[in-house]
Amino acid sequence: MNETTPSTAAIQRSSRTALAGVVIALGLYLAAVISGSPQHGRDLLVEAQAAHQEHAEGHADEHAPVEPHGTGGSAEPHVEAGHTDQSNQSNEDHSPPPHAEADHEAHAAGPPPPVWAVTPFVLLLGAIAVLPLVPSLAHWWEHNSSKLLVAGSLGLVTLGYYLVLHDAAIERHFPAHSVVAPAASGLSWGVAGTVLTNALLAEYVPFITLLFALYAITGGVRIEGDMQATPTVNTAMLGLGAAMASFIGTTGAAMLLVRPLLETNHERKRVVHTLVFFIFLVCNCGGCLLPIGDPPLFLGYLQGVPFLWTFSLWKEWLAVNVTLLVIYWVWDSFFAYPKERQIDRAIDRATARSLQVSGLWLNLPLMAGVILAVALLDPSKSFPGTDWHPWIFLREAVLLSLVGCSLWFGALDIRVKNGFSYFAILEVAALFVGIFVCMQPALALLNEHGASLGIRSPMAFFWTTGSLSSVLDNAPTYLVFFKTAQSLPATGELVAGVEAGRLAGISLGAVFLGAMTYIGNGPNFMVKAIAEAAGVRMPSFFGYLFYSCGVLLPVFAVVAYCFL
Repeated sequence: MNETTPSTAAIQRSSRTALAGVVIALGLYLAAVISGSPQHGRDLLVEAQAAHQEHAEGHADEHAPVEPHGTGGSAEPHVEAGHTDQSNQSNEDHSPPPHAEADHEAHAAGPPPPVWAVTPFVLLLGAIAVLPLVPSLAHWWEHNSSKLLVAGSLGLVTLGYYLVLHDAAIERHFPAHSVVAPAASGLSWGVAGTVLTNALLAEYVPFITLLFALYAITGGVRIEGDMQATPTVNTAMLGLGAAMASFIGTTGAAMLLVRPLLETNHERKRVVHTLVFFIFLVCNCGGCLLPIGDPPLFLGYLQGVPFLWTFSLWKEWLAVNVTLLVIYWVWDSFFAYPKERQIDRAIDRATARSLQVSGLWLNLPLMAGVILAVALLDPSKSFPGTDWHPWIFLREAVLLSLVGCSLWFGALDIRVKNGFSYFAILEVAALFVGIFVCMQPALALLNEHGASLGIRSPMAFFWTTGSLSSVLDNAPTYLVFFKTAQSLPATGELVAGVEAGRLAGISLGAVFLGAMTYIGNGPNFMVKAIAEAAGVRMPSFFGYLFYSCGVLLPVFAVVAYCFL
C-alpha cells in the first residue's frame, strides 16, 4: 500500500469527517429511540428469552419424577405457580402447550445451502490472497474503494443466491430468534433480507463499531520516543502488548503500540519479522484472558460465559506468549540484528530517547468506558442490580459517543504526530462487510453438519475451531462451535451449557489460530496497513502463511498436547 503519511490538513479534515459521521449516526439513533425501535427490539429479545426459559422449565418438569401414592409424599403431582393442573382435562386433548409450538417454530429452519453456494466466499479469500501479487492489479487493489467493490460485488452474489435459488426457511438472529420462510413464488426478499440482517446488524455492526472505537480512541494517545531497537527492547515491547491485549482489547493494544514499535525500529532494515510477531502476540495470542480481549470471547460472554472464566486459561496464555517471545528474541538476536549495518545501529544508538506518553488523561478513561459499555450494555442481559435491559444498539451508540469525545476534546497535534489516518480501519470495514455476508452459507453448513463431524474432545474442538478461524472471521466461527458443543452430552463441569474442556478448546482455538492469516482477526489487517503506510514491505497473504505455519503451528501443537 505504501500510503504516504497524511498531512496536518488531511488529518484535520478526516477528524472532522469522522466526528460529523459520529454525530449523524447518534442523531439517527436518537430518532430511532424517539420512534421506539430500539426499545421494541429489546422487548422482542427479552420476550423470546422468557419464552425459551419457560419452555426449558416446562420440559424439565415433564421429565421430573413423580412420587407414587402411598410413600408418604403428596398424592398430587407438583404444579408450579402460574401453571394449571391438566390432570382432569379430557384425555382427548393432546394439543401441545403454546410455548412448545413456539419452540418448534423457532427450530423449523430448512436445510442449509449447497456447498457450491460458498463460491463467492472462496473467491473473496482468493482475491485477498492473489490480487496484491498480480503486477497489473496490485496498485488498483491498494485502494479501499477497490476492495469494497470486490467485497460488495461478491456479497451481492451471495444475496442473489438467497433471493432467487434458496428454497428453504432460514433462521433470523436479530433482534430475536425467529424463522423466515421462502416466498411461495417469485423472489424471496424476506430470506435475502434476513441473511443481510444476520450478517450486518447481528454481526458486522457490533464488530466494526468496537474495532472503530478502540482504533479511534487509541489513535489519540501518543507514546513518543525512540528507544534503541535491540532484540531485548523489541521483545519487551511485544511482551507489554501481549499483556495489555486482554485488558484493552487486541485492537486497542495493537493501535497503541504499533506506531512506537515502528518508530523505535525506524533505523533498522530487517523489521518484517518484528511486525509479524507483533500480529502473533498483540493482535491475537495476548487477548484470551478476558472477554474484552478478543471478539470471539466477547460473543461467549454474551452467551452466558462468566466474565472472569477466561482467566482460567492463564496457563495456556502464558505458555504460548512466553514461547513466542523467546522464539522472537532468539531470531532477532542471532539472525536479524547482527545483519544490520553498523552505521544504522550507530544512528539508532545516537537518536535513542526515552518514551513520553501524551493524550492519556482523556483517552484512558474513554478506553475504560469502552470496556464498561461492552461488559454492561448487552441487551440480552439485565443491567447489574436492575431488571432493565439495555436497548438494541445502545452499546454501539455509547461507543460512538466515546469516539466523539476523543475527537472533540483530544489534541489534534497528537494525531498529527501519530500520522493517524482512517485508512486501516476503512480497509477492514471494506473487506469484512463482504466477508460477513459471503460467509453466511459456510456458517449455515457448519451449523447444520458441525455435530456430525465427530468432534468431541477439547483437542478436536481446538484444531477445528482454530482451522476455520484462520479463514473465517474467528468471532462467528467461535459461536458456531460453541452451539455445537452445547448440543453434545457432557460428563464434566458445564460452563454456559458447554463442557469446560471443550469450551477451553474452542476459546483457545479461535483466539490463537486467528493469528494464522491476515483475515483471521480484524487487527491483523490494521497492523499490516499501518506498517505498509510506514514503508515496511509486509509479506503477502501466502508469505505471511509461511511465517505462521513455521512458527505458530509447532507452538500450538505442543501447548494443545500439554493442556487440552
